[in-house]
Amino acid sequence: MDRNSVTGIVLILAMLLGYQFFFAPKEAPKQTEKAQTSQVKPAPGVPAPSSDTVALKAAAGAFSNAATGVAKDIVLENKDIKVTLNTQGGKVKQVLLKNYKTYADYNNGKNSPLVIFDEAFDKLSFELPTTQGNVDIARLFFTTNSTGGVVADGKTTSVSFVAQIGPNQTIEQVYTLAGNGFELNYDVKLSGLNGILKNENAKFNWLENVRLTEKDITENRKATVNYLINDGEEFDQLSENPTSPADASVDKAVKWITFKKKYFLSGFITKNAPIQKAQVFSIPNVNDSLNIKTLRAGMELSLADLESGKGNFILFFGPNDYSKIKNVAPSFGKNVKLSYDIFLPITRYVFVPLFSFLEGIFSNYGLLIIALVFIIKMALFPLTYKSYVSMAKMRILQPELAAIKEKVGDDAAKMQQEQMKLYNEVGVSPLSGCVPVLATMPILMAVFMLFPNLINLRQESFLWANDLSTYDSILSLPFSIPFYGNHVSLFCLLMTVSQLAYGYYNNQMTPDQPGQPINMKTMAYVTPVIFMFVMNSFPAGLSFYYFVSNLVTIGQQLAIRKFVDEDKIKLVLEENRKKIAAGGGKKSRFSDYLQKQLKAAEEAQKASEGKKKK
Repeated sequence: MDRNSVTGIVLILAMLLGYQFFFAPKEAPKQTEKAQTSQVKPAPGVPAPSSDTVALKAAAGAFSNAATGVAKDIVLENKDIKVTLNTQGGKVKQVLLKNYKTYADYNNGKNSPLVIFDEAFDKLSFELPTTQGNVDIARLFFTTNSTGGVVADGKTTSVSFVAQIGPNQTIEQVYTLAGNGFELNYDVKLSGLNGILKNENAKFNWLENVRLTEKDITENRKATVNYLINDGEEFDQLSENPTSPADASVDKAVKWITFKKKYFLSGFITKNAPIQKAQVFSIPNVNDSLNIKTLRAGMELSLADLESGKGNFILFFGPNDYSKIKNVAPSFGKNVKLSYDIFLPITRYVFVPLFSFLEGIFSNYGLLIIALVFIIKMALFPLTYKSYVSMAKMRILQPELAAIKEKVGDDAAKMQQEQMKLYNEVGVSPLSGCVPVLATMPILMAVFMLFPNLINLRQESFLWANDLSTYDSILSLPFSIPFYGNHVSLFCLLMTVSQLAYGYYNNQMTPDQPGQPINMKTMAYVTPVIFMFVMNSFPAGLSFYYFVSNLVTIGQQLAIRKFVDEDKIKLVLEENRKKIAAGGGKKSRFSDYLQKQLKAAEEAQKASEGKKKK
């Protein structure tokens, strides 16, 4: 292995170390055998509950008529969610997602119903500014004539809560649920309270404690707060770092705010009047194995909007599934991290629709991934063919390149210049082999980003993997290997072996490239090992995709090899050489340009050396 190859390997390792240090999540503390009890502090501004009726009425001030009452649950549900409301506060008490379960291993091997919001851990408060101070209406008692129930498909049902403050003075909260979906419409109506309320913003506070729903605790700890600036639909979010707190003060009007967990969302969406300003917080609870992260949002709402009938909102509780959330609100689909912005069109308009199409055909997601690979590979086949033909041309020219290398010795600049001259003589572009490979990179990167955020793979099993959305552990290690982890993923190992096999096959087909700064044949073996460390904790579905992709690529190369006649290619190159020498034929513009640049650089170097001698 030469010095340049070693340098290349060191650079790649440095990049890996940089990624792990700056971007990759730090290893979370190990869970205790028994979940620790977590205490949830009341939201700011919420008085502690008291059994003293006089004290309660005094704390409620002008709202004392609604300070006492009977707490009663009202259940409203459709085929997707079950919402428990309560007359105390007229608020959401609990939300259960009917078609999703938690990860089994955290519950003695049994899946538990996925409760996305629970008053025992999570808090909502709605503070109205009065002349005697802020009053949280979540502490008041409301009355209702609604009984709730199951909403039929195609229908909607509403539950109205009314707090009687005084004669012709009321606070009304109305919740409306459709027969399907995860949107709970929420309307707030204030009537006759002009003499009680101050001309300040109302405050809506939302606190959620993130609980374990997935296998990988580190992925659970990446929960964050997303929000959309109303003007220009500017999307932003807090850091997803699993161990560091983050916060932001947003002084612009906000369209919506969401608490994004690994695969699920809770959100507050405005319809007619935006949030005036907000403060958002993300606080990791590194020593708590029950509530592993706290997300909080303090939102200010225009009191004038609430009084004029514009207090219309949506509370969203559901999966972070692009197909289900993309039309909920403007830019709401950005809660799903489909890809980097540069590759987003490929993911949004190719992979997501294709994945949805294949879901209608395959019930097994392992088979779906195989079909997806074949479709993508067939679409890219012309590029694969072109790349193979380019390598064949390089193999044919290899004896002449070796002769040039022997002639010029270790003079790299001279070698490149003579190499470009040869390419120009036979009409070969040095980019002809690179362009097809580079053209497939967006596909690889799109898949790399999409699969870890694809809820479709959640709790879907294939072969030995019981959940394709997380790593498949066939062996737990009694220690943790740096950058690798404390488990062994079999799909990751198979992916690595297939990459090494492809590297070996490709090296047999690829001629040596004299003058290259890095030995690419050596890198074909080093890179898969590096990626084995990176991919060990990635979803099994992603590793399986790359494994199948490597096998199909090798198969395509073997098939192409049978149909490509290198003797004919050699004759074509000789014909090109004759035509170009005679002043005809098609020269490679890039080779010609590169040759001129190399020659100019060589002349400049000679001139510089001449000046030094003088």
